[in-house]
Amino acid sequence: MQLHEIRKALHGEAYDFLRTNPHLGSRVMLLGLGGSHAYGTDTETSDLDIRGCAALSKAEILCSESFEQVTDVATDTTIYAFPKLIHLLKDCNPNTIEILGLKPEHYLYLSEAGNLLLDNRKLFLSQQAVNSFSGYATAQFRRMDNKSARIAEQPVQEMHILNSIRNAKKHFPEQFFQYPEDAIRLYIDDAVNPQMQKEIFMDISLKHYPLRDYKEMWGRMADIVKSYSRVGQGHRNQNAVTHNKLSKHMMHLIRLYLMCIDILEKGEVITYRAAEHDFLMRIRNGEYLDENQQPTAEFFEIIEQYKARAAYAAEHTDLPERPDEKKIRELVLAIHEKIVLEEQ
Repeated sequence: MQLHEIRKALHGEAYDFLRTNPHLGSRVMLLGLGGSHAYGTDTETSDLDIRGCAALSKAEILCSESFEQVTDVATDTTIYAFPKLIHLLKDCNPNTIEILGLKPEHYLYLSEAGNLLLDNRKLFLSQQAVNSFSGYATAQFRRMDNKSARIAEQPVQEMHILNSIRNAKKHFPEQFFQYPEDAIRLYIDDAVNPQMQKEIFMDISLKHYPLRDYKEMWGRMADIVKSYSRVGQGHRNQNAVTHNKLSKHMMHLIRLYLMCIDILEKGEVITYRAAEHDFLMRIRNGEYLDENQQPTAEFFEIIEQYKARAAYAAEHTDLPERPDEKKIRELVLAIHEKIVLEEQ
């Protein structure tokens, strides 16, 4: 699908919700390509994914109200509320940080506030990328097998989810109201869910704790669980796994490492992988699958090489441990102040 065709499609009936949804319309700050079109790995049969961000209204800002996101399943469109996007960007969430690194022509709409967000993209780059991207890469790796293998490895997958949550939880004391170290205990035990063998459980003991802080903590843990569930579990990816067409998952695994390395080494978000296009497409087209449609030994060697590169980049990066919360807050305040002053 060519870019002019995509722009034309957005004006069609299928995308009317962009103009009629009360959270969208004139509140849209940014619209851009997502998925394979954004990465440069699309084919003639690739679906179109649209990602974006919408500002809050004056009333929502002044009344401390918000929404999470607007999702249209039929068109594979997700528009994040500005506060939700900011919170995901601060964690260097791969699904959202890539929105900041599109090719200029892949931004289908940018408001003044959207441009301001892009101008400040480097505020969100930190060593958090190590945990967030490695977590996604690990999830992608665990789903490069057939359905029966994935079921057998379910306890291992659950441990990876738990480790990712624990990594995020390390930063909770810096971000939220203090609580005793043993107040939130996460662990794995025999599952009560009949579709699982092992499951993550929580023991929580909190008293007089701010509800909104708890909601944010819970939201971050829930986002991690959702991210693992989404990788390889969507209607397209699930179909690919079922039919042993794993090359797409293999390609995205390498792409995640490439993006993470760029962030750590260059301090840049490069979503469109022009330099590695041919290599990624060879992976997608099955060059690294054996006669049984499983990843070859050579591909696992490639994975180890990229793991080593990412580890070296993490050790030698100039990025701060955490994003600059003060400057991000100033950015949010500037955008919200403009809305409050200008909206009738």
